[in-house]
Amino acid sequence: MSQITGNTKLYGILADPIHHVKTPQVMNRLFAEEGHDGVLVPLHVRAEGLQDAVQGLRRIQSLKGVIVTVPHKTVIPALCDALTDQARMVGAVNCIRRDADGTLTGAILDGVGFVEGLRGAGHDPEGLRVILAGAGGAASAIAFALAEAGIAGLTIANRTEARARGLADRVAKAYPDVILSTDESAVAQADLVVNATSLGMREGDALPLDTSQLHAGQIVAEAIMDPAVTPLLAAAEQAGARTHPGLPMLKSQARLMAEYMGAI
Repeated sequence: MSQITGNTKLYGILADPIHHVKTPQVMNRLFAEEGHDGVLVPLHVRAEGLQDAVQGLRRIQSLKGVIVTVPHKTVIPALCDALTDQARMVGAVNCIRRDADGTLTGAILDGVGFVEGLRGAGHDPEGLRVILAGAGGAASAIAFALAEAGIAGLTIANRTEARARGLADRVAKAYPDVILSTDESAVAQADLVVNATSLGMREGDALPLDTSQLHAGQIVAEAIMDPAVTPLLAAAEQAGARTHPGLPMLKSQARLMAEYMGAI
């Protein structure tokens, strides 16, 4: 990283907890490679302080953008001034551009980054049957991006079935050719298994899906960055499935986010 001066552009990542985030390392490396005089720093903000924090960010003239992650993605759209069409459809934001007048425009790049990461590893989702654990902000973005990528079917597994059904209905409305389900027991029938929950981030977490159904021939993918090998991926390796960790999603997203925030 080049020396920070009074001309350096500021970027942040909002999260709670924040110890696990890998975005600062990836994004600052990208800034250095591109010769951009900017720095991205972690901003630990709890839910009860989010509104005040966002109002403060509007006033920082050298701030050009903010990345948003767990648990703020589905709450922060209401604090933005405008949303991209995709963010409005998904109902979540993970990247905010701050204009010179303090206007905040939210976008959702999780899903596109996830699909690009898959393709970069040689896993084309087109035509696959997918089971997706989660129905929150990241899961919603991934669901829409997979549907856009041409998957054949999507099963959404969530501990609150009504929330899974709500996401399935929204995807079905936008992509009527995709076969939708909320049958969380259908792990064995999937070609691609995706965890888009936070389960696996902390020691002692429950598994997001029934890993006894995993088998060779499947691709098992994570959205979690840390740990690199989650209990789900460990179980997938033991079952002989191909695994796809969370870091490629972040690396793909980093460039998309930098472009959106005007850094490159």
